[in-house]
Amino acid sequence: MSVIHDGLIITKRQLLQLSRVPEVLIFSTIQPVMFVLLFRFVFGGSIETAGGDYVQFLMPGIFVQTVSFTLAGTAVGLAEDMTKGLIDRFRSLPIARSAVVLGRTLGDATLNVVVLLVMGVAGFVVGWRPTSGGLSIAAGFLLLLSFGYAMSWIGVFVGLSVRDSRAANGLVFIIVFPMTFLSNAFAPTSNMPTVLQYVAEWNPVSTMVAGCRELFGLPNVFGVTANSWPSQNPLEMSLIYMLIIMSVFVPFSIRKYMKASAR
Repeated sequence: MSVIHDGLIITKRQLLQLSRVPEVLIFSTIQPVMFVLLFRFVFGGSIETAGGDYVQFLMPGIFVQTVSFTLAGTAVGLAEDMTKGLIDRFRSLPIARSAVVLGRTLGDATLNVVVLLVMGVAGFVVGWRPTSGGLSIAAGFLLLLSFGYAMSWIGVFVGLSVRDSRAANGLVFIIVFPMTFLSNAFAPTSNMPTVLQYVAEWNPVSTMVAGCRELFGLPNVFGVTANSWPSQNPLEMSLIYMLIIMSVFVPFSIRKYMKASAR
């Protein structure tokens, strides 16, 4: 209980930082909206998606890409805290050691709520129309928030494994860019070479995107699958991937934090 209590205090600290440095929130929402406009009006006309309008295909991919980058904010923030000696100051306080990383991940997950809300409005303006019921749409956004939270634990591990925020930022792009672009987020995987089709469809980002499309009322209407198990069961596979990520990176990240804070 003390870990949860202390973690919520660290989360409150992060949210207060957003109110004092609103540029972080502004830039966090502008970038995904730019991606929406760029792919919708610049690249959308050159990408064929038989079975529906490209914006219906695009928005779940943009949503998943955005929450995947949650690990960037977590990694860079922790790397900066380590560089500035803030972690050492936290060590001097009577709080649970793991509360710092727990609070960081919860704060980044809370930021995702605002970002997804702004993106949903932007998508609606450019023509995105989910066709499922309200409960399914809410479940889709809950799935996105859960995936973003799981990815933030990878960010904790990255942020504690590098020497400064520049290295953290570079490593994040090496991780996230292949995941998002070698997937079904922006173009059908059926256009890829056969080997890459299966690589893409076992990609956690692809299963998340397919699962969100299903919850938003657009299941497999764009001919994007190579009939792999993840593409046929995207919701189940997405939950499995999140459990794997959390079971691996939560204990690794906490252990890494204990060692890093003991320097």
